[in-house]
Amino acid sequence: MKKISGLKMAVLGVLAVVLLAGCGVLSDGPGQKQAASTQQGAGESAMLNKIKEKGYIQIGSSNDAPFCYKDVESGQLKGIDIEILKELCSRLGIGDIKMKEIDFSNLLVELNNSNIDMVVDGMYVKDERLEIAAFTDKWYQEGEAVVIPADSAVKSKEDLKGKTIGAQPGTAFYETAQKWLAEGKIGELLAYDNQATLMTAVNTGKVDAVVTDGIVAGYTLSADSSLKLKLLAPYEAEASGQIGAAVRFQDKDFLNEVNQCLNEMKEDGTLLKILKSYGLTDDYFVNAEDGKTENVK
Repeated sequence: MKKISGLKMAVLGVLAVVLLAGCGVLSDGPGQKQAASTQQGAGESAMLNKIKEKGYIQIGSSNDAPFCYKDVESGQLKGIDIEILKELCSRLGIGDIKMKEIDFSNLLVELNNSNIDMVVDGMYVKDERLEIAAFTDKWYQEGEAVVIPADSAVKSKEDLKGKTIGAQPGTAFYETAQKWLAEGKIGELLAYDNQATLMTAVNTGKVDAVVTDGIVAGYTLSADSSLKLKLLAPYEAEASGQIGAAVRFQDKDFLNEVNQCLNEMKEDGTLLKILKSYGLTDDYFVNAEDGKTENVK
């Protein structure tokens, strides 16, 4: 092993202190320490200081349940990603979260136009996206599902040949459907901008099936009894991936602060607890080591 000089050891020690300074505070609650929202300046990134000064982090989402959405009745932000983000914000000392609704395919564009601070919307960390923005370490993992009418004659993926399929542009699932179309495994592919119109299309017979996020599909079917739909089963996912949040390349210091808190949440069991509160099993959990993201810039 290469020896490390005393000077280098001192520098590494300072860096460790800087990274740890952005986290290490607990969620608000009885008997718990309050998030140190007034800790600014030395040891914190410029982006974190800016967010604290305005009092909230501005995120972008396509408003899809159960990842990141605004509850119609209460007006509150809810979802798996929101619960994870709330805990991150508490540990970082960020007071509030505001969401701007954006079509999924335009989320990274709006991020780089500085209209939002972070993309939080069940987004897969993929090579082509890493060329556009910097991503956190992975939050969790999952895959796609095929949704069909409850009385559909489709029994397997092979039965989709010649059928009209719907999918949402900008997602990994749309790319999967495009591949099926190119390979002659489906007859036609139609695009729908969001999950609501996608599910309506298959429920009203405009398409024979839709390929979409497995977590979203399961949640939607369990929450809306008016949908006469079901998941195609058995089915083996092709577009399985790991999910993270995105920030601009120039906000890498803030990204490091977020990752520090995220990995603490993984180690202390908080993240897995959030996943299980949404009915997800240990299979969806990604540990700190396996969840490292290698950003290109």
